[in-house]
Amino acid sequence: MSFKAISQIAGSAMSAQTTRLNTIASNLANAQSASGTEADAYHARKPVFAAVGGDNNGARVQVLDVVESKEPLRQVYEPGHPLANEEGMVYYPNVNPVAEMTDMLSASRAFESNVEVLGRVKQMQNALLKLGDN
Repeated sequence: MSFKAISQIAGSAMSAQTTRLNTIASNLANAQSASGTEADAYHARKPVFAAVGGDNNGARVQVLDVVESKEPLRQVYEPGHPLANEEGMVYYPNVNPVAEMTDMLSASRAFESNVEVLGRVKQMQNALLKLGDN
């Protein structure tokens, strides 16, 4: 496998993990947003990744889509809330902050691993150039 192909894979994986971190940040930012209807409530989002290629064009990680979670929303009986519906229910997002933080750690580590791969590729390229000087 060429250095270029390795760099392409690591770079595309870093881009995918950036998308993952952005969706996590969005989910956490909206975790406590209230709504009076199910339709208006924020739904947690998750990116969908795919491995693409593997032939002469090289492989890469691609973000296919960012989809809304199908998990049920939290319904809380708060009749005094300004957004409460006629039954006194307020809808909150289906965001699990603990799961999101765990996912954020995983995404950060995956990003760091790919940075390390790119650093190793650079070291190998420099070592190869030094061999040519001898």
